[in-house]
Amino acid sequence: MSLYFATRNKEKFREAKLVFENLGLELTMLDVDKVEIQSDDLRDIASYAARELAERLKLKVMVEDAGLFIRSLNSFPGPYSAYVFKTIGLNGVLKLMDGMSDRYAYFLSMVAYAEPGKPVKVFHGKVEGLITYEPRGVGGFGFDPIFQPLKSDGKTFAEMTREEKNRFSHRAEAFRKLALWIRERTLKP
Repeated sequence: MSLYFATRNKEKFREAKLVFENLGLELTMLDVDKVEIQSDDLRDIASYAARELAERLKLKVMVEDAGLFIRSLNSFPGPYSAYVFKTIGLNGVLKLMDGMSDRYAYFLSMVAYAEPGKPVKVFHGKVEGLITYEPRGVGGFGFDPIFQPLKSDGKTFAEMTREEKNRFSHRAEAFRKLALWIRERTLKP
C-alpha cells in the first residue's frame, strides 16, 4: 500500500518514517501545497487538508498538525504555533514567560488520514512537559529546545536522538496509532 505524508518539513517526515518502518510500513514524503484553514481546532485543520489532498491527487494521504499549549499563556500559541515560531521564535516565547513560575505545557498532534471518497480518520497524540528557562540542545525542530517532557530524564526534545524523542513524542504517538490502524486493516482477510 502506498501511503503519502504531505509535509515539507524533512525532520517531521523522518520522525514519521521511523515510526512506520518500525511497524513494517512504508511511507513516502509528498512535497505539495496543501490548504491550511484558519481554525482554533487542530483536528479541523488536519482533516480539511487531508481530505482536500486525497480528492485532488487521488492518493491515500496523511497530514499532521500540532500545537504547543502553554498553561500560563492561556494555551497560547496552540494551533498558531508554526506562525508564532516563525515570528517571535523560542526567545519570544521565553520572553512572554518572564517571571512565570508555572512552566506546564503540552504538545498536541493530530494526524489525519484520507482516501478519495472516504471519511477522514484522525489520530491524536499528546505529551505533557515543562517550558525550560532557556533553549537546550541542537536536535529536532521548532519548539523542541524549550520543551522538556515530564516523563523523560530531564532532557528537552532537542537534546534527544530521534529514537529517544519518538518514545515520548506527541507526533510519534499519533503516527503509531495510524500505522497500527493501517496494519490491522491490511492484515484482515
